[in-house]
Amino acid sequence: MEPTKLLELLHTAERLKDEPRHCYTSGGRRESVAEHSWRLALMAWWLKDEFPELDIDKVIRMCLIHDLGECFTGDIPTFLKSNSDEKKEDSLLLAWVDTLPAPFAREMHALYEEMSAMQTQEAKLYKALDKLEAVIQHNESDISTWLPLEYDLNMTYADKEVSFSPYLRALREAVRAETAQKIRDGQSAAT
Repeated sequence: MEPTKLLELLHTAERLKDEPRHCYTSGGRRESVAEHSWRLALMAWWLKDEFPELDIDKVIRMCLIHDLGECFTGDIPTFLKSNSDEKKEDSLLLAWVDTLPAPFAREMHALYEEMSAMQTQEAKLYKALDKLEAVIQHNESDISTWLPLEYDLNMTYADKEVSFSPYLRALREAVRAETAQKIRDGQSAAT
């Protein structure tokens, strides 16, 4: 890849460092989209021994690129994102992917198609981890940053996505236990 093209692409991706997500960090500041994607990729790598039959390198690539569309639209929390928002994000993202050098454009198109179809175990793992990471981050943030709807949402978010894997179901239960404890602790502190 030409150095100037690489720089152009990196400058676009850099936007995710400044794009805030709905959630806060344990330190009290808004999490960036880039931080979410980084930890999601780290989760996938650390789970390679739990899923030896999967192409974890592909899952990591999915994790790294899954929110690149938010370079163009910003982050919209899942409970506010409409079909129209998703179509706009996908359209802008794929138009940008078309500007990438051929091998990367082809690979990214194939990954996005696989992620959208949700038919492969790799796509299912990426999606489950994406949702679990969001709940884990909420558990790490101060409960005062939670919206009222998140008390219920954080208890059920990702349940469907983890259903294909006994390990992920167990991980979801551990995350749910942390959520329940956080809610109990928050209620105790309020009284």
